[in-house]
Amino acid sequence: MRYSTRNPALKNNARNLKRNMTLAEQRLWYSLRDKRLNGMKFRRQQTIGPYIVDFVCMEHKLIVELDGGQHAEQAVYDSKRTEFLNNQGYCVLRFWNNEVLQQTAAVLAKIVEMCGSRVDRVKQRLSENQ
Repeated sequence: MRYSTRNPALKNNARNLKRNMTLAEQRLWYSLRDKRLNGMKFRRQQTIGPYIVDFVCMEHKLIVELDGGQHAEQAVYDSKRTEFLNNQGYCVLRFWNNEVLQQTAAVLAKIVEMCGSRVDRVKQRLSENQ
């Protein structure tokens, strides 16, 4: 089941997050914006259901989340959130902020790899249904 929201408070919160990105978010956004990563279009601080995700590629149904130190304390919330997003058909990739800052190329390679593997799984399902 697809979930949508038109919650104005959530939209305002997403706008604020766009204006106040962390250093790790800025670094990753530089590589993701304007289809710079393999021609894939990413959005940042996008609302999906009752949540705001850091980055999403709608074409590949891939969400990229960056976690700082506070995420260690909210593991239960993150788990529920990820379960909801998975049920909406999204794959959620999580990276620590320091990974993005220190190993940007490896993070980008993993994102490309996940997009490719999602395309392969869809093609496989289509061929099985024929």
